[in-house]
Amino acid sequence: MAKDLPPSGPRHVAVIMDGNGRWAQQRGKPRLFGHHAGAKRVREIVEACPEIGVKYLTIFAFSTENWKRTQTEVAGLMSLFRRYIQREAQDMLRRGVRVRFIGDRIKLDHKLVRLMDDLELLTAENDRVHLTIAINYGGRDEVTRATKRLAYDIEQGKLTHKDVDAETIGKYLDTHVLPDPDLVIRTSGEARISNFLLWQSAYAEYEFIDTLWPDFSDTEFKKIVGQYAGRDRRFGAVKA
Repeated sequence: MAKDLPPSGPRHVAVIMDGNGRWAQQRGKPRLFGHHAGAKRVREIVEACPEIGVKYLTIFAFSTENWKRTQTEVAGLMSLFRRYIQREAQDMLRRGVRVRFIGDRIKLDHKLVRLMDDLELLTAENDRVHLTIAINYGGRDEVTRATKRLAYDIEQGKLTHKDVDAETIGKYLDTHVLPDPDLVIRTSGEARISNFLLWQSAYAEYEFIDTLWPDFSDTEFKKIVGQYAGRDRRFGAVKA
């Protein structure tokens, strides 16, 4: 079946928020200073979404590989996530933002997981913007976990191997309730996807920009989203 073409603007934008540490180091500050600055930037980008037609925003907050960073930085990030959720919860509710989290929660501390669960429940009826935050997330890890669940259902007789196709696999992913991203933005000048939404971004457009995440303004975000409309997206087909 041919893939339906999206509207001229991206409905779902995913962002790899890179460059917090370098931004801080350029200012002679510890890396966590940059992460705090980056967290403040998220609000501005979320607020910009409705006026430019972006219904879904997915941000990469902490990867499965980020555990390799220093214990101080990891602990600081986990503390930042807890404070961010506590500080922003009521504002998210008031502004009509529905929040979801994707990734493997098993390795996260129980207090953080409770806050994540509570925020998802608190904002479950909102529909103005759907904000998805990837914490302890990796594309390969997600597909591995999905495959295990799929294999278990086959073992239980809920499915047979003949039932398995791309659509079936998609239903087992963390993002099964979300549309695939139309546009993926990576800040900080790095031109790689870093294991982010590997399955979902098969047909996404990519934009790699030099701006470090704490300097990424809503003006730049709107400009990139506006440029998307001019791209010729054929999804593998040949233009007549």
